Amino acid sequence: MALGFFAFALFLFLSLDSEFSFSPSSSASASASTSAASSEGVEVQVTYGSVLKLMHEKTKFRLHSHDVPYGSGSGQQSVTGFPDVDDANSYWIVRPEPGTGAKQGDAIKSGTIIRLQHMRTRKWLHSHLHASPISGNLEVSCFGGESESDTGDYWKVFIEGSGKTWKQDQKIRLQHIDTGGYLHSHDKKYSRIAGGQQEVCAVREKRADNVWLAAEGVYLPVTESK
Repeated sequence: MALGFFAFALFLFLSLDSEFSFSPSSSASASASTSAASSEGVEVQVTYGSVLKLMHEKTKFRLHSHDVPYGSGSGQQSVTGFPDVDDANSYWIVRPEPGTGAKQGDAIKSGTIIRLQHMRTRKWLHSHLHASPISGNLEVSCFGGESESDTGDYWKVFIEGSGKTWKQDQKIRLQHIDTGGYLHSHDKKYSRIAGGQQEVCAVREKRADNVWLAAEGVYLPVTESK
């Protein structure tokens, strides 16, 4: 099981070919240190370049995407909440806002703007004013690509409770910059193409249903300042 995890971690980081450079040796140390930290109860920082799953705090579903377009609204790649933990389409790469000078391994403070890149399809977590399919809230999609990103991909991290930097298993909210909507999910589920998966959307009010946690993943160690 451990060997399988390390092999997958190595695959993930060898795939991070945009914006950051990465070496296989640092990949192995990152995956090993994360496993050790998790088992010992040590706090793990979320850093740029880390690959993780976001868990919806209330329902425990994971933020998920796949190469299936919405049948309404924007018609862009759909984003859902997925019930199973073991699914590779639920991995996201944490990226900085362009032009900020942020580096791979930098810790992320509350109030920082980030982007989340879907690992499999390389598109960005995105939102806009289109209506979501089930509830009619703000649609959340995946859009763009490696060299195609705009402010519709920008999300501000807000830490719930104490702490100045984002850590694994810590409650957060993600607020979309362009619309002001908070990343949101609920127990309203799709019945057809994404049967059993629940709607992910954005709402402009703070609610119990827009709290998330960084869960499974491979977390790069914090870069030490020189």
